[in-house]
Amino acid sequence: MQFLNLSILLAFFTQLICGLHFDIPANHHSELVCVRDFVQQGQLVVISLFSDGSVGDGQMLNLYVRDTLGNEYRTKRDFAGDLRVAFTASANAAIDICLENMAQIKGAAMSRSVELDIETGSEARDWNLISANNKLKPVELELRKVEELADEIVDELGYLKNREERLRDTNESTNSRVTRFSLLIIIVLGCLGAWQLNYLRNFFKSKNII
Repeated sequence: MQFLNLSILLAFFTQLICGLHFDIPANHHSELVCVRDFVQQGQLVVISLFSDGSVGDGQMLNLYVRDTLGNEYRTKRDFAGDLRVAFTASANAAIDICLENMAQIKGAAMSRSVELDIETGSEARDWNLISANNKLKPVELELRKVEELADEIVDELGYLKNREERLRDTNESTNSRVTRFSLLIIIVLGCLGAWQLNYLRNFFKSKNII
């Protein structure tokens, strides 16, 4: 039970960390404000947004969701109020949630206040619906959450291990190539030095210097 309470506490603090609140000034030129988070392939991602103001108030708030590999998951132009975006990540990559606030009235200082919450993996699932469909007790539901969270941690550790192996192989391959290249340079310089000595000796002999 103590482990259960600890997992609930960690999940609560994770939700606090993911929740962001900031203001975006309106500009006449495109100026993106982005938040980046890393996701794994096949992981569910739910982005909850709330902005004050209303459509047609002289500001146009736009949303762009894409990853660092070039995949674009969602584009929403000129929105206000609540917005919820859900998608499944297609690759292990960092996703960028970018917002821009375009001013449509010249000379007016305006801004939009935005609340952003990002949930990934087990946190993004609708546990109330799962509990109702499977008729789970509260303890069973918490155990299910802990189980899925543990599976995600294992998958992430496996990904990090594979990445470390790839980086190690790349490092060893690079080190081997640099070693061979260094040996080649030493051999070439040695041959060049021997040729220069032989050339100078023949030159001095031809001039009867030696």
